[in-house]
Amino acid sequence: MTGFWKKLFSFAKAKLHSLIQIHDTPHAIAGGVGLGIFISFTPLFFIRVLLAVLLAWALRCSKIAAAIAVNLHELIFFLWPFVYRLEYKVGFWLLSNPHHFPPKLREVNLIEHLNWDMIRYQARNLERIGGPWMLGSMILGIPVAILSFFVTLKLVEAHQKKHPRH
Repeated sequence: MTGFWKKLFSFAKAKLHSLIQIHDTPHAIAGGVGLGIFISFTPLFFIRVLLAVLLAWALRCSKIAAAIAVNLHELIFFLWPFVYRLEYKVGFWLLSNPHHFPPKLREVNLIEHLNWDMIRYQARNLERIGGPWMLGSMILGIPVAILSFFVTLKLVEAHQKKHPRH
Protein backbone atom coordinates (compact mmCIF):
# COMPACT_ATOMS: atom_id res chain seq x y z
CA MET A 1 0.00 0.00 0.00
CA THR A 2 1.46 3.37 -1.00
CA GLY A 3 1.87 6.29 1.37
CA PHE A 4 -1.09 8.18 -0.10
CA TRP A 5 -3.50 5.28 0.38
CA LYS A 6 -2.20 4.62 3.90
CA LYS A 7 -2.80 8.25 4.85
CA LEU A 8 -6.26 8.19 3.26
CA PHE A 9 -7.17 4.96 5.06
CA SER A 10 -5.87 6.24 8.39
CA PHE A 11 -7.79 9.53 7.96
CA ALA A 12 -11.01 7.61 7.23
CA LYS A 13 -10.42 5.32 10.21
CA ALA A 14 -9.85 8.30 12.51
CA LYS A 15 -13.05 10.02 11.33
CA LEU A 16 -15.06 6.83 11.73
CA HIS A 17 -13.60 6.34 15.21
CA SER A 18 -14.51 9.90 16.20
CA LEU A 19 -18.06 9.42 14.86
CA ILE A 20 -18.81 6.24 16.78
CA GLN A 21 -17.48 7.71 20.03
CA ILE A 22 -19.78 10.72 20.09
CA HIS A 23 -21.85 10.74 23.29
CA ASP A 24 -25.35 10.71 21.83
CA THR A 25 -27.98 8.19 20.82
CA PRO A 26 -27.23 5.98 17.82
CA HIS A 27 -30.17 7.50 15.91
CA ALA A 28 -28.98 11.06 16.56
CA ILE A 29 -25.46 10.22 15.39
CA ALA A 30 -26.69 8.32 12.33
CA GLY A 31 -29.09 11.16 11.52
CA GLY A 32 -26.24 13.67 11.70
CA VAL A 33 -24.12 11.51 9.42
CA GLY A 34 -26.97 11.08 6.93
CA LEU A 35 -27.61 14.83 6.85
CA GLY A 36 -23.92 15.62 6.50
CA ILE A 37 -23.44 13.17 3.66
CA PHE A 38 -26.54 14.48 1.89
CA ILE A 39 -25.40 18.11 2.21
CA SER A 40 -21.90 17.17 0.99
CA PHE A 41 -23.40 16.22 -2.38
CA THR A 42 -24.86 19.69 -2.96
CA PRO A 43 -23.03 22.47 -4.82
CA LEU A 44 -23.42 24.79 -1.81
CA PHE A 45 -19.66 24.77 -1.24
CA PHE A 46 -19.12 27.57 1.26
CA ILE A 47 -22.15 26.95 3.48
CA ARG A 48 -22.19 23.16 3.67
CA VAL A 49 -20.97 22.83 7.26
CA LEU A 50 -23.23 25.62 8.52
CA LEU A 51 -26.23 24.16 6.69
CA ALA A 52 -25.53 20.63 7.97
CA VAL A 53 -25.18 21.82 11.57
CA LEU A 54 -28.34 23.96 11.37
CA LEU A 55 -30.36 21.08 9.87
CA ALA A 56 -28.99 18.67 12.48
CA TRP A 57 -29.98 21.12 15.22
CA ALA A 58 -33.47 21.59 13.75
CA LEU A 59 -34.00 17.83 13.36
CA ARG A 60 -32.43 17.00 16.75
CA CYS A 61 -29.55 15.05 15.28
CA SER A 62 -25.92 15.15 16.33
CA LYS A 63 -24.42 18.44 15.17
CA ILE A 64 -20.90 17.06 15.61
CA ALA A 65 -21.67 14.03 13.46
CA ALA A 66 -23.17 16.28 10.77
CA ALA A 67 -20.10 18.53 10.76
CA ILE A 68 -17.73 15.57 10.49
CA ALA A 69 -19.78 13.79 7.83
CA VAL A 70 -20.22 16.85 5.61
CA ASN A 71 -16.43 16.92 5.26
CA LEU A 72 -16.02 13.18 4.62
CA HIS A 73 -16.44 13.82 0.90
CA GLU A 74 -12.82 15.01 0.98
CA LEU A 75 -11.80 11.33 1.15
CA ILE A 76 -12.72 10.91 -2.50
CA PHE A 77 -11.68 14.38 -3.68
CA PHE A 78 -10.29 12.96 -6.93
CA LEU A 79 -13.74 11.66 -7.91
CA TRP A 80 -15.77 14.82 -7.25
CA PRO A 81 -15.37 16.39 -10.71
CA PHE A 82 -16.98 13.25 -12.18
CA VAL A 83 -19.68 13.18 -9.49
CA TYR A 84 -20.50 16.88 -10.05
CA ARG A 85 -20.73 16.34 -13.82
CA LEU A 86 -23.00 13.31 -13.27
CA GLU A 87 -25.21 15.34 -10.90
CA TYR A 88 -25.54 18.07 -13.52
CA LYS A 89 -26.34 15.54 -16.27
CA VAL A 90 -29.02 13.84 -14.15
CA GLY A 91 -30.60 17.17 -13.19
CA PHE A 92 -30.45 18.46 -16.78
CA TRP A 93 -32.04 15.26 -18.08
CA LEU A 94 -34.86 15.45 -15.51
CA LEU A 95 -35.59 19.12 -16.21
CA SER A 96 -35.43 18.97 -20.03
CA ASN A 97 -38.53 18.28 -22.06
CA PRO A 98 -38.23 16.02 -24.01
CA HIS A 99 -35.57 14.41 -21.83
CA HIS A 100 -32.03 14.70 -23.18
CA PHE A 101 -28.55 15.05 -21.78
CA PRO A 102 -26.68 18.36 -21.89
CA PRO A 103 -24.28 19.16 -24.74
CA LYS A 104 -20.61 18.20 -24.36
CA LEU A 105 -18.32 20.52 -22.42
CA ARG A 106 -16.08 22.64 -24.58
CA GLU A 107 -12.71 24.14 -23.87
CA VAL A 108 -12.55 27.86 -23.13
CA ASN A 109 -9.37 29.89 -23.07
CA LEU A 110 -9.96 31.84 -19.85
CA ILE A 111 -7.03 34.21 -20.35
CA GLU A 112 -8.48 35.52 -23.64
CA HIS A 113 -11.97 35.93 -22.18
CA LEU A 114 -11.18 37.33 -18.74
CA ASN A 115 -13.14 40.58 -18.72
CA TRP A 116 -16.47 41.91 -17.45
CA ASP A 117 -18.36 40.26 -20.30
CA MET A 118 -16.92 36.93 -19.19
CA ILE A 119 -17.97 37.56 -15.58
CA ARG A 120 -21.53 38.43 -16.67
CA TYR A 121 -21.53 35.35 -18.91
CA GLN A 122 -20.42 33.18 -15.98
CA ALA A 123 -23.20 34.60 -13.78
CA ARG A 124 -25.76 33.62 -16.43
CA ASN A 125 -24.14 30.17 -16.69
CA LEU A 126 -24.39 29.70 -12.94
CA GLU A 127 -28.09 30.50 -13.19
CA ARG A 128 -28.52 28.01 -16.04
CA ILE A 129 -26.36 25.28 -14.48
CA GLY A 130 -27.30 25.72 -10.81
CA GLY A 131 -30.85 24.32 -11.01
CA PRO A 132 -29.99 21.07 -12.78
CA TRP A 133 -26.89 20.61 -10.63
CA MET A 134 -28.83 21.10 -7.40
CA LEU A 135 -31.60 18.71 -8.48
CA GLY A 136 -29.07 16.08 -9.60
CA SER A 137 -27.16 16.42 -6.33
CA MET A 138 -30.33 15.69 -4.39
CA ILE A 139 -31.20 12.70 -6.57
CA LEU A 140 -27.73 11.18 -6.08
CA GLY A 141 -27.29 12.33 -2.47
CA ILE A 142 -30.49 10.87 -1.02
CA PRO A 143 -29.67 7.16 -1.52
CA VAL A 144 -26.09 7.62 -0.31
CA ALA A 145 -27.35 9.52 2.76
CA ILE A 146 -29.89 6.79 3.55
CA LEU A 147 -27.24 4.08 3.19
CA SER A 148 -24.88 6.15 5.39
CA PHE A 149 -27.60 6.48 8.03
CA PHE A 150 -28.18 2.74 8.31
CA VAL A 151 -24.49 1.78 8.20
CA THR A 152 -23.68 4.37 10.87
CA LEU A 153 -26.63 3.28 12.99
CA LYS A 154 -25.42 -0.34 13.02
CA LEU A 155 -21.80 0.67 13.74
CA VAL A 156 -22.74 3.00 16.60
CA GLU A 157 -25.18 0.51 18.12
CA ALA A 158 -22.49 -2.21 18.02
CA HIS A 159 -19.90 0.14 19.54
CA GLN A 160 -22.22 1.33 22.31
CA LYS A 161 -23.25 -2.25 23.09
CA LYS A 162 -19.58 -3.22 23.43
CA HIS A 163 -18.63 -0.10 25.39
CA PRO A 164 -21.64 0.95 27.49
CA ARG A 165 -21.52 4.43 29.03
CA HIS A 166 -21.76 4.83 32.78
